[in-house]
Amino acid sequence: MSKSPADTRERKEKLKRAVKKLHEGASMQDVKEEFKEILKDASPLEISKIEQEMIEEGIPRERIQSLCDVHLELFKDSLQEPNPDLPETHPIYILMQEHKIILSTAIRLAELAQVCGGTSGQVPPREAVSGIMQSIEVLRESANHYQREENVLFPMLEAHGITQPPAIMWSEHDTIRGIENTLFGLFEKGPRLDSKAMETLRSSALSLSETLSSHFFKENNILFQTSLKLFSDREWKKARADFDEIGYGVFKPMTVKGEKKRKKQTGSIDSAGVIEFETGTMTREVLDAVLNALPVDITFVDDKDKVRYFSQSPERIFVRSKSIIGREVRKCHPQKSVDKVEQILNDFRAGTRDKAEFWIKMGEALIYIRYFPVRDAEGKYLGCLEVTQNIADMQKIKGEKRLL
Repeated sequence: MSKSPADTRERKEKLKRAVKKLHEGASMQDVKEEFKEILKDASPLEISKIEQEMIEEGIPRERIQSLCDVHLELFKDSLQEPNPDLPETHPIYILMQEHKIILSTAIRLAELAQVCGGTSGQVPPREAVSGIMQSIEVLRESANHYQREENVLFPMLEAHGITQPPAIMWSEHDTIRGIENTLFGLFEKGPRLDSKAMETLRSSALSLSETLSSHFFKENNILFQTSLKLFSDREWKKARADFDEIGYGVFKPMTVKGEKKRKKQTGSIDSAGVIEFETGTMTREVLDAVLNALPVDITFVDDKDKVRYFSQSPERIFVRSKSIIGREVRKCHPQKSVDKVEQILNDFRAGTRDKAEFWIKMGEALIYIRYFPVRDAEGKYLGCLEVTQNIADMQKIKGEKRLL
């Protein structure tokens, strides 16, 4: 028998009170005893919504994130190690298989790092060093696992109103990346065996394995189960296609039989003037503004070698006027450059060149000029794109800038 909206609200408030009592310092055992009837069948979806509502009510996201493990302990009796009956082609099956590989790699790395903890000056065993380098390589290859979650799974959850739990998981991804970058930095130029590097290796490898263990448990038991509850078969098919476009690293999934590659949109315009692209929509006015806002000048020449478009960047480098639209591109260049233009266009048509680039000094400016062939989904030549940019200031960039 389904619960009424009032019963559902009352149940949710009781679950939130249980979590809030933990935040206020009550013991886990006391809270479990007081709320045992409602805790025993709490669902992953309910847990996700409770954490989201608490953030929306003013509890800092960082506070919720720091207590995620405590929340899991509270709900542990209602959560079972997920083993959904999923086909091997399913996105969640793929993510969970990757979790197993990544976590086992991190644990192995931590174990090998401990083996390398001998006395100062002692050379670690060759087998341990080889295993460490192999583990580091697997972790490098796992980068697109997190990219698929952040760019496919998380937006889908947000579309269903679940926004805060994905944000917390993304924050944990950043923590994981930070630890991994420390590890990668140790071995960018091959194995480092000095005592300081080995100490950093041991502490970072241990931290990574512990962080991944907690993070993957939360995703497997709450985030993924919430997704399975919310998404339709059609949404999962789209997600798998998006997964395939981003690509895989540590785990190669089974291909989907009978699935045709998604066709690219034709660029049709609806009655409201909205242009449909494969990766989104824009009105003609917005598209025009976007192209003009790019920090580069672009000019497009069609397959008949005639100028069809140029952007109007506020810092245009080479003069363009609307009178050149429809003009044969060879006539837009000085005679001494025509042979280069001919060669570039012929190579683009023949498919023997995929770009041409030049750079010239103009006073204090350094002008970087690039040409690219433009082709449709089947590889048919559509024209040539010229991209021009002053890169003088870029050459001065050093280090990093992370603050506004």
